[in-house]
Amino acid sequence: MQRLLRDPRARVGLVVLAVVALVALLAPVIAPYDPSAQLDIARLHGRPPSLAHPLGTDPYSRDVLSRLIHGTRISLAVALVAVTLSMTLGVVVGAVAGYAGGLVDTVLMRVVDAALSIPRLLLLIIVVALWGDVGVVGLTLLLAGTGWFAVSRIVRAQTLVVRELDYVTSARALGAPPARILVRHVLPNVVGPGLVAATLAIGNVILLEAGLSYLGIGIRPPAASWGSIIQDGAERVSDLWWLTFFPGLAILITVFACNALGDALRDLLDPRQLASRDLTARSAPTPDR
Repeated sequence: MQRLLRDPRARVGLVVLAVVALVALLAPVIAPYDPSAQLDIARLHGRPPSLAHPLGTDPYSRDVLSRLIHGTRISLAVALVAVTLSMTLGVVVGAVAGYAGGLVDTVLMRVVDAALSIPRLLLLIIVVALWGDVGVVGLTLLLAGTGWFAVSRIVRAQTLVVRELDYVTSARALGAPPARILVRHVLPNVVGPGLVAATLAIGNVILLEAGLSYLGIGIRPPAASWGSIIQDGAERVSDLWWLTFFPGLAILITVFACNALGDALRDLLDPRQLASRDLTARSAPTPDR
């Protein structure tokens, strides 16, 4: 953690994500209006930013700032839950396939290859279009169920290396059952790449949810997410520019923070980087005594 915090990318990413999470947690307290309330459909529809409504209003006279704050809660919750479920499934499948080998590895990896051959966004659009109104829970499960394939391949590759190391061989020679070896000795040493992938995947899932909501097949009204706010002004971008600009800026900042933190974690957990840091520390001159 100390090495991570020394990286300016990680510090910026953590601060931004902490602010976003705080906004999501305190949304009912800090939002000035009810996000679904139509304040005055005759006078306040499509109003630009002002003192009373700092981010303007939408065509239904709803306060955009309030919807953006509450949309943070939905967008972030969907991303975190979907990434947690997908990363857990990907790590388990990859570790089991890599450690078991043989027919188990072949079957699992062929399933993963087949799933990776279909573009994720296209698969999501097809499923959501056929399913209809999936709701927040259904959309989260869909994003989780289509996001673990690449992680499983990364973890499998790491497991193939770890299972041949001396401490795993020693545990096997001492009679430890395969399940214990997998849980106690293999998994703790292969979750690093999965953690990096999870951090990067949060930004990707936020973009996917926003894209699906923008297309009208994600989060449905009156619930607010960043993508659905953009969709409210999609047909009048030149007139209602604030409906695109402010949610888009929130998406941009959050995805940038996730990618910055993921890059810092990747450099931190890279064995070659660890080796170079150790070599630098050993070769550093020591003060004369």
